Amino acid sequence: MPLERIVATALQIVDEEGSDALSMRTLAQRLGSGTATLYRHFDNRAALVAHVVDRMFGSVELNGDELAALGWERALRTVAHTMFDALARHRNAARLLVEQIPLGPNAMALRERCVAVLLDCGFPPRVAAYAFATLARFVLGFAVQVSGHGGAAQSDDAPPAAVFQSVDPQLFPATVTVAGVLPVPIEEEFSFGLELLLSGLAHLRDEA
Repeated sequence: MPLERIVATALQIVDEEGSDALSMRTLAQRLGSGTATLYRHFDNRAALVAHVVDRMFGSVELNGDELAALGWERALRTVAHTMFDALARHRNAARLLVEQIPLGPNAMALRERCVAVLLDCGFPPRVAAYAFATLARFVLGFAVQVSGHGGAAQSDDAPPAAVFQSVDPQLFPATVTVAGVLPVPIEEEFSFGLELLLSGLAHLRDEA
């Protein structure tokens, strides 16, 4: 059985039923085969997950030369939003990224392009490595929230905005002051946090 079909089906299971539903047995049943067929390709579930994660990274289509032409800030901003969009298309797959560091060919290629841009723009190797790792985990953290696994439950009795506006001003005066803009939409929070991250990196680059 072609590896491509197996991995595509595994990702489909994750998309439809969640990451916890992915097992060798479930995948074999979906494919109409036995688990022995799968073990010819993967030693264990972790190896299968690695392939599924890398397939998802394959949808992050970014050209290295085009990224370099953007300059490091626009390049990282583009990478962050593109990664976030890819995870949004496969929301249940975000939890798989928590299980392991992506080391497949697509993930490695993305890391290579980003780190190369940073190095070419004058970032020291240590800062370039930390910058990409931090950016990737920043995106993942928001993706997990969007997936519904990391977000806090909201009351069915009152909209979140009303909750903030109804708190005791004696106990929470600062919260009352900013209640009109709470809760912050997650997309806006993502963009705001990304700009803070980029500003911090610009400061580190200037100090290098």
